Amino acid sequence: MKARKAEVDRTTKETKITVKLNLDSSGGGKITTGIPFFDHMLSLLSTHGFFKLSISAKGDIDVDFHHTVEDVGIVFGDALNKALGDRTGINRYGHAVTPMDDALTAVTLDLSNRPYLVYNTPCTPVVKGNFDTQLAKEFFKAFATRGGITLHINVFYGENDHHVIESIFKATGRALNSAVSFNKRVSGAHSTKGFL
Repeated sequence: MKARKAEVDRTTKETKITVKLNLDSSGGGKITTGIPFFDHMLSLLSTHGFFKLSISAKGDIDVDFHHTVEDVGIVFGDALNKALGDRTGINRYGHAVTPMDDALTAVTLDLSNRPYLVYNTPCTPVVKGNFDTQLAKEFFKAFATRGGITLHINVFYGENDHHVIESIFKATGRALNSAVSFNKRVSGAHSTKGFL
């Protein structure tokens, strides 16, 4: 079976990003975006998703974190799309409910090639170590769009914004792991259309 790996580079006037992804690994990789809180969240996503993710990003973070966070989502989505290929034999759907202390999040996704994001969270735009928590939504919007993912993120409750964001990234990793996993009962694409 062909390894589901991808490497994608993207350079603009605002960012220079390289993402390496291995869906059939047990985790690991090095993540450096220049935004420590974001690095931590991405590491959680890959650890709980059981895939190897390496990201090298340089952006105009002296201006704002927005460009870097959004563009990492774009390149990560492109890498996922490339690694999945024709999406043959995968479960396609994934769901995970994940607690983080006071916060509880459900993530449900479909690797349908029909991008859509639903993002319901009680977070206010509080800055955590200079990371505006609203940037998490921008990351997931870019990731879902470029990765061809119908992505529903629903936070049931949470008092601490750090815990809320952490539960979102962990749950997304767990749901993604389920969706990309092979199912021996699926031959071809898991769709009545015959492809995804």
